[in-house]
Formats: sequence, structure tokens, C-alpha cells
Amino acid sequence: QVQLIESGGGSVQAGGSLRLSCAASGRTLSNNVMGWFRQAPEKEREFVAAINWSGNITLYALSVKGRFTISRDIGKNTLFLQMDNLNSEDTAVYYCAARRDVPWESSTSTRLGDYGFWGQGTQVAVSS
Repeated sequence: QVQLIESGGGSVQAGGSLRLSCAASGRTLSNNVMGWFRQAPEKEREFVAAINWSGNITLYALSVKGRFTISRDIGKNTLFLQMDNLNSEDTAVYYCAARRDVPWESSTSTRLGDYGFWGQGTQVAVSS
């Protein structure tokens, strides 16, 4: 059973930075595509960023491109999201997610339904 545990959320002023972490346990996710999603109050969960197993392919939502950086440490089985120049629209619960380790799920994806494993989320609040 895979468990994903997010950390690093908190409150920050606009223009500030936060670094989210997602630690995986249960088994290694070194071959899995992983991603970050977020859900603001009264809004649907949306894609933020994704990364392939080797880290050489990344995908970002237009709203965060140039401000957020997704990365992973295979040896530590951990996913990261560096968030810079935050604004109030980034306020949300941020979720870590992983696709399954099968050949037909080896591509990065923006679709929620393509990810089978999810964390519980970590809150990010940006004040202006």
C-alpha cells in the first residue's frame, strides 16, 4: 500500500516562497510519474505540475509556470514543489499524487483521473 504524506505548507505573504515535500512510503515510487494538484475553497481540484520518473520531463499549469518548480529525489522517495513569488490565487490545499508503475502510465498528465495514489494534502495560505 502506497502512502503519500505532504508537508511544508503554511502561511506566507504575497511575493514569498514555500517548499512543499511529499514523502512516499510503502514502496518505492522511483518509476512512477508524480504530480501536484491543488484545490481552493469552493473550486475543483486542479493540476499544478507533474514530473516523469527520471525528472527530465516536467509539466506545469500556465498559472504557475515560471514561479513553481517540481523536482524529485529518487533516493529519498520524495517529491518537491518549490513555490516562489506566491500570490493570493495560490491559496489552496496542495495534494501530492502518483500514477501507477505500469508502461501505459509512464507519461506526465494533467488529468486527476490518471493518478491513482493521493496524499491527504497540505494547506497553503497567501495573504496580500
